[in-house]
Amino acid sequence: MEIITAVKGFKDILPEETEKWRFVENVAREVFSRFGFREIRLPVLEKTDLFKRGIGESTDIVEKEMYTFLDRGDEYLTLRPEATASVIRAYLEHSLHNAQAITRLFTIGPMFRRERPQKGRFRQFHQIDAELLGLDDPRADAEIILMLMHFLDRVGLKKVSLELNSLGCSSCRPAFRNVITEFLQGKEAGLCDDCKRRLGTNPLRVFDCKSKECQEIIRGAPHLGDFLCGDCREHFGKVTSALEEFAIPYTVNPGMVRGLDYYTKTTFEVTTEHLGSQNAVVGGGRYDRLVQELGGPDIPGIGFAVGFERLLALLEVPESASERPPDIFLASLGEQARNLAFTLCNQWRLKGIYAEQEFSSKSLKSQMKKADRLNCSYTLILGDREIEERKVELRDMKTGTQQTVSLDDLDQHILNLIKER
Repeated sequence: MEIITAVKGFKDILPEETEKWRFVENVAREVFSRFGFREIRLPVLEKTDLFKRGIGESTDIVEKEMYTFLDRGDEYLTLRPEATASVIRAYLEHSLHNAQAITRLFTIGPMFRRERPQKGRFRQFHQIDAELLGLDDPRADAEIILMLMHFLDRVGLKKVSLELNSLGCSSCRPAFRNVITEFLQGKEAGLCDDCKRRLGTNPLRVFDCKSKECQEIIRGAPHLGDFLCGDCREHFGKVTSALEEFAIPYTVNPGMVRGLDYYTKTTFEVTTEHLGSQNAVVGGGRYDRLVQELGGPDIPGIGFAVGFERLLALLEVPESASERPPDIFLASLGEQARNLAFTLCNQWRLKGIYAEQEFSSKSLKSQMKKADRLNCSYTLILGDREIEERKVELRDMKTGTQQTVSLDDLDQHILNLIKER
């Protein structure tokens, strides 16, 4: 019978990888909590309208990539393709904005997009997502970027570039949109089919297109920064000044638009040269209209999402994050010894000691090899004769020394020994 394999683009995270994931998650929780962020856990399935309204119907995500289906209740549901819209939905549904004026939330979990699998990109992928709601102060933009760069430094990500841009606001962006529409007139034949279709709905998406032909056409286009209103220009200047105060290096990328329609003002990406054309590890920005567009009050926000798989592909995770070796291995010879080993092993586990044992009747030499392979600190050698004499042998696997321990004092001796290491 043929073995059933995982769906294409969906990946098992095996035990040897899980320790690396846990290391990154733990650093995220530690760093984000120091900046006042609290963790929220969200369902992976949402109503499709949430993403159509939140992300934008003309985006690649909504048009081509979402996993959407009609459930038995004749309602369209979607596996979440990103986290921000879900965070805002929960924020409004549970009236978190009434509890406090400023809300800082983060979430870690899987997202789903049906796109071509490639290096660091899967159809089920994972993100670390952070959202700061209730502040339109440019210092909030700088603060969340500072937290992000500190997190990336703490997990050991090196040689990255922070790119910034301002997408303006509802006051200044329409004028730029008209200019871009005029710029693209007469050039439609060279655009990809998606960009041709979007000319009438959102021509700014041409900046975000990965097609080489579209990128070549847009290369000579006017820059949004030249059309910013005074408020947006001042806001962006204060963001960059605050980053400079903390010596955070950055470059302004006037062509950065981002792939989601809800962004306004500050947008940013952290990129690396090691992931090919899909080189962004983190993307984020300000979304001052999103809460209102999803039915809530006029509350500004800013956030980012870290691509977990992309990040791990670039990290050399420290040895401290590797799988913990057992404190003690119980090697037993004889049925009576195996029964005692089973009792001791599980008693010590309940007291916080990582213990392992051998259930089979393998030779002592074979069991000692297993203890060495597991990199155990100690091995306890139990035999039926030793049990009758109420004495057992304890070997230090690092030094090779061995001592005889009274079975009556064994429990306290082991607890003291492991505690001291």
